[in-house]
Amino acid sequence: MNTIIIICIGNLKEPYLRDACAEYVKRLTPYARVAVTELKEARTSALEGEAILGALDTAAAGAFTVALAIEGKRLSSENFAARIGQLGVDGQSHIAFVIGGSGGLAPAVLKRADLCLSFSDMTFPHQLMRVILLEQIYRAFRILRGEPYHK
Repeated sequence: MNTIIIICIGNLKEPYLRDACAEYVKRLTPYARVAVTELKEARTSALEGEAILGALDTAAAGAFTVALAIEGKRLSSENFAARIGQLGVDGQSHIAFVIGGSGGLAPAVLKRADLCLSFSDMTFPHQLMRVILLEQIYRAFRILRGEPYHK
């Protein structure tokens, strides 16, 4: 079974965001184990970067690491699913996704990532990005299994 690890800065303050994330984590249970590591917001992205790198070394040791960054590579939902599927074929069933804080990700985190992924040229609140990411991971597994998903 796949393991999805989400390392993110800050906690979800709004109940509707917590509910949405909980719903997608529940929907993902047939496909993967999901673990979320919330790290405290810091004064600088460099300090947050140190915490993220520490979490990658402990909670996500050996995982394929995907950093969400506006300057990253863009993939369609189908190509995102294919990438996750190929990782499984390659024997890489642990995937860590990193969501930075409002200041973005530190260069050291971007350098450590195996893939930098962009969902848009637009900037999203990092709390909302967690919901979007979970939905796209869920959609990817549905696509991989040939199950219906909403286009």
